[in-house]
Amino acid sequence: MLVVLDPLLVLVGVVVWLVSLRAVLTRLAELARADREGLFARRPLLGERYAQRVLCVALCQGPRCNYLDGRNGVKDFDVWTFYAQHPDGPFPQRRVGWQDFGPSRFGRMPDDLWPYSGRRVDLIGRSLPEQLDADPVQALRRYLQESRTTSARALARKAVILIDPASLRGVTVSPITPPGTD
Repeated sequence: MLVVLDPLLVLVGVVVWLVSLRAVLTRLAELARADREGLFARRPLLGERYAQRVLCVALCQGPRCNYLDGRNGVKDFDVWTFYAQHPDGPFPQRRVGWQDFGPSRFGRMPDDLWPYSGRRVDLIGRSLPEQLDADPVQALRRYLQESRTTSARALARKAVILIDPASLRGVTVSPITPPGTD
């Protein structure tokens, strides 16, 4: 049986999905910003060095593959903030913050040890050997393709979706799809 879809209904469905996705990415950007502000308030020297050195913020693990292919469910959100490395030293690599995404269509992770009302958001930071004015997409691709660190190799195997700067929100950094292979 051939089903004919109304193009207008399909378009409306796509628009609703994109607006919903944009809201999720915006919420993650807000949580990352609040986490950075809190961290830099508690650690003023780190704030002096890194508060103005944010290259980009990206959704990097867990749900990001769901964003691209719809096959993987959302367990938690891993949000990475990438900084242009300060001349006085790198951003602390082992620093991880946590936030509650809050109530949403994703529900909460039943096995999570923390009493979050929504999914947990892990907030990780990394400094890259880049200039402050580096193109965020190209800087992050260089890190994923050229860095020999365990983190870079692990992230390079996943999809990486920018959430900040806002002008690049939703841009896929990785995997890189060659033209004509969609």
